[in-house]
Amino acid sequence: MKRTATRLADGRELIYYDSHDGAARDAIDRRPLTPAATSSEVRFNALLGEHVGYAAHRQGRTYHPPADQCPLCPSRGDRLSEIPAESYEVVVFENRFPSFSGDLGRCEVVCFTSDHEASFAGLTEPQAALVLDAWIDRTAELREQPGVRQIYCFENRGPEIGVTLGHPHGQIYAYPYVTPVTERMLRRVAEHRRDTGGNLFDEVLDAERVAGRRVVLDGRHWTAFVPEAARWPYEVHLYPQRRVPDLLALDEAERAEFPKLYLDLLRRFDRLFGPEAPPTPYISGWHQAPIGTEGVPAGARDDFALHLELFTIRRSPGKLKYLAGSESGMGAFVSDVLPEAAADRLREVASGQ
Repeated sequence: MKRTATRLADGRELIYYDSHDGAARDAIDRRPLTPAATSSEVRFNALLGEHVGYAAHRQGRTYHPPADQCPLCPSRGDRLSEIPAESYEVVVFENRFPSFSGDLGRCEVVCFTSDHEASFAGLTEPQAALVLDAWIDRTAELREQPGVRQIYCFENRGPEIGVTLGHPHGQIYAYPYVTPVTERMLRRVAEHRRDTGGNLFDEVLDAERVAGRRVVLDGRHWTAFVPEAARWPYEVHLYPQRRVPDLLALDEAERAEFPKLYLDLLRRFDRLFGPEAPPTPYISGWHQAPIGTEGVPAGARDDFALHLELFTIRRSPGKLKYLAGSESGMGAFVSDVLPEAAADRLREVASGQ
């Protein structure tokens, strides 16, 4: 992998990731941009014990532009975009409208391909491997920035999710705090270690692999399964079989196998609702251990297990799972699809079937 860092016209960082060393990345951002200005703020909800971010500048972000004005496509001729080059493989750059910035974290955009009409599921295995390399590289760099407590590499896919740019891309959030979901996991892991002496992540994965009922894919180094208490209609968790805290700790064999299994999962998601259905909307994100141990239960960071969570809000053809009163107001989920039925369906739509 070749990594080439440069700056956009307003001072934001942009990094090209190429699969071969011969790529020349010397294009200049020719847009007349003023220096980027953001105004992020974080407040603490004392009753819930969690942080809330505010980014009023995001009201002006780009919203559903036509394809010929996509800011994530390469720059060509007089059509200038966020990426100065005329072509690229994978690009990461600082978000022009970040949720967190400055001393309060950082937000980056990850463009998976220069092809506007593509999707992650349509990538080749080498292309997906290059995206993984970019996630790992960004995790390594962002974790060294002062004030960053957790790094989340994720993709929102589809207008139903709220995506405002159709180009295949994801994001990376470097949070200035440990997120509520991770805090809850850490507490549960610490309680389990205290009460039983065991590791909760290991036991959950082992139980799923032994039972097999909800396992969707089981490779040499990774296992994908529908959780026993899945909250979403179709939800899959993908774990390395060797517990590691973050992307940096994956070994070469684990990195090599990931693209094939992950692409298989995404393609199954696109087959869930039949050939006539539009692309399946989903959220896919890496859960990594927090950075440092401040405010983390003793030993809980070492007990954390890296994993990817993939889920869709579509519950059947033409129907979405809305977070209404119970889910949004009380955080009490009620699902329309049994996890075992979801696992059956994901196995049914395997490649070639």
